Amino acid sequence: MRPFTRWVLGHRRWIVALWILIAVVAFGSVQQSVDALSDKFELPGRESTDAVNAIYDELGTGGPRVNGPLTAVVQLPEGTTIDSPGAREQVGAAFATVAESIPDVRYADYATTGDRTFVSEDGRTAFSVMWYPPSDVAFEPAKQAMDNAEAAAKDLTVDGAQVRVTGYDPLAVGDSEESSGPSVLVETLIGGLGALIVLAFVFGSLMAFVPLLMAAIAIPTTFLVLWPLAAVTEVSVVVQFLISLIGLGVAIDYSLLIVMRWREEIAAGRDRFEAVVETMEHAGKAVIFSGIAVAIGLLAMIVLPVPFLRSIGYGGMLIPLVSVLIAITLLPVVLATVGPRLDRIGVSRRTGNAGQGWVPWGRFVVRHRYLVGGAALLILALLFVPVLNFSTGTPRANSLASAGAARVALDQLNESGIGAGALNPFEVAVIGGDADAVAKAAAGAEGVRGAVAPSGAAWGNGDLRVVNVFPQAEDSPSTVSAVRAALADQPGDVLVGGATPGTADFNDAVYGNFVWVVLVIALITYVLLARVFRSLLLPLKAVVFNIISIGAVWGFMVLFWQEGHGSGAIFDIEPTGALTVWIPLMVFAFLYGLSMDYEVFILSRMREEYDRDGHTDRAVVAGLARTGRLVTAGSLILFLAFIALASSPGTDIKVFATALAIGILLDATVVRSMLLPAFVAVLGRWNWYLPTWAARILRVEPSYPAPEVRGEVPLELDPPGETSLGHGATPAPAGGESR
Repeated sequence: MRPFTRWVLGHRRWIVALWILIAVVAFGSVQQSVDALSDKFELPGRESTDAVNAIYDELGTGGPRVNGPLTAVVQLPEGTTIDSPGAREQVGAAFATVAESIPDVRYADYATTGDRTFVSEDGRTAFSVMWYPPSDVAFEPAKQAMDNAEAAAKDLTVDGAQVRVTGYDPLAVGDSEESSGPSVLVETLIGGLGALIVLAFVFGSLMAFVPLLMAAIAIPTTFLVLWPLAAVTEVSVVVQFLISLIGLGVAIDYSLLIVMRWREEIAAGRDRFEAVVETMEHAGKAVIFSGIAVAIGLLAMIVLPVPFLRSIGYGGMLIPLVSVLIAITLLPVVLATVGPRLDRIGVSRRTGNAGQGWVPWGRFVVRHRYLVGGAALLILALLFVPVLNFSTGTPRANSLASAGAARVALDQLNESGIGAGALNPFEVAVIGGDADAVAKAAAGAEGVRGAVAPSGAAWGNGDLRVVNVFPQAEDSPSTVSAVRAALADQPGDVLVGGATPGTADFNDAVYGNFVWVVLVIALITYVLLARVFRSLLLPLKAVVFNIISIGAVWGFMVLFWQEGHGSGAIFDIEPTGALTVWIPLMVFAFLYGLSMDYEVFILSRMREEYDRDGHTDRAVVAGLARTGRLVTAGSLILFLAFIALASSPGTDIKVFATALAIGILLDATVVRSMLLPAFVAVLGRWNWYLPTWAARILRVEPSYPAPEVRGEVPLELDPPGETSLGHGATPAPAGGESR
């Protein structure tokens, strides 16, 4: 790393000029990169995908971008039913008015089919389904249809009863006040403001702006690199959240580690150039390995058989790689040139005392290693228990909105006994078969409220006809299985699609293979970290602790969101009943990579400290003290970024953002401040053991630590370069006695 850094500093003018050029181009191309992203959610080769694609290709409505139909609902006054004189015609005319406001709509109701599936048992509540062509508005396929339908229904009544429009998209948007959440840009700015406050407290000088500058260049540069990738293959819209918010945190984390180590080197008396070279030899290497670990966590998504998740994998891996590139090229130049002027206020005094606040805690952990480690495991275990009720699927419609016309219509469906299953019918593509026979067979399946095979050109063309099957429950995989079994002997090709069948297929395809994803990530990470730490046990602890902490976050998601213990009080959102299928996977990938950041930072410093005198307890205290402020600041910045993201109106984004926020908080406090140092202290010299055969495979030096003599760890940290913690100290043999 030293030769490379000297080369960078020797060509600093060219480095700065190149990054200025890249930044200018990148800032100008962000919108084009975002516009190239895709909002498709498909599962190739699965029955549900084949069904909706067949319908969309032939009829132009529905399709893989559509979450479900729009549903018009009316609840007639007391004493009036659909069978009252003229009521059927009036309700039919009202629903037709709403449907016909949507160009090329495919709709059905009681008036057009005569099927009582569209009417409640008491006859007072009726609904219609309206399948629409997806709009061209980026990431809002229902926008045009929803706007038209809501405008048409605004003043529409039947015998004084208001006609309302509901569905998953209207519920997700909510009323006008709820939908006015901040954009990704605003959320990033909010996160950046929080980062500036934290950095100003950490540095107490203009140096606080340097990590933000690195992030400000890294984020648009990542979008620039993503642009050609999105032009040749589908890259999910979710990637923009990764780049904007994860990029903010990762770029600042890397800059923090390097800048804080640089301040130590300056305080040790090195000149500005040699301080940078020495910093990059230690902190720079940690940043490179950390960036690779984060990239692995996201890139591992490509082993899943879902293009949506694969695109997040290879799109997301760009974030840490670009951040690393900036951290090892542009940042060293900034530190070597304007760094001392930006940080001229009391550098040596503050750096000499840096980390002193963490020494008492480090000593407490070392002295009470079993108590602290046991307490940390207990906390994680208690959070992990709810995972036993873990369920992925379509969240309950009730959890999508707490107010607005769409919620009132949903409440009417539930109160009438029709239920929210009306919002989520299965779309059955009948190709070359008997649609009426299919509808009759499906209606008899367990868990089905009714099935209809509407006639007309909008519901069929050539050999294709469409049947809608209405489940009794919103999200029931058993109903999907029952319907498919009931239709197995029908002639022709009968394909069952829709949101719930799609979820069932997703769970089967993805979560059935998820254990392999975890194993691949764990194996690659273990080998990488074994080489970094020159140890067999340290990387094992890193991998296991990461997985345990993510399991605890999943438990929080189940407890808080799925079961609703807190979501109502804080967000006024009812229990979701299930976690949206993609969210737990994304949380795993994000947190595994981000947690590895801190893992590498802390353990790398502990390894460095141990190599000086072979004393594990002192290495734990010194390593924790030297990185504690960094981990705290970095995790707080990420926490603020995710809290900003949680202010978005969509329930899915709230679930995703709060899970990441809690994950970062849990990781920085329980795992990195308690569990990790306690277990390093417990295992003593065996942390550093690397036999010759393993060292030969990893191409590093073996490590056979000698038995240690337990002794008191230092009461306070000495300034770097002066005593046992300084760079001028002579390393003792591994396993040497305590000083």
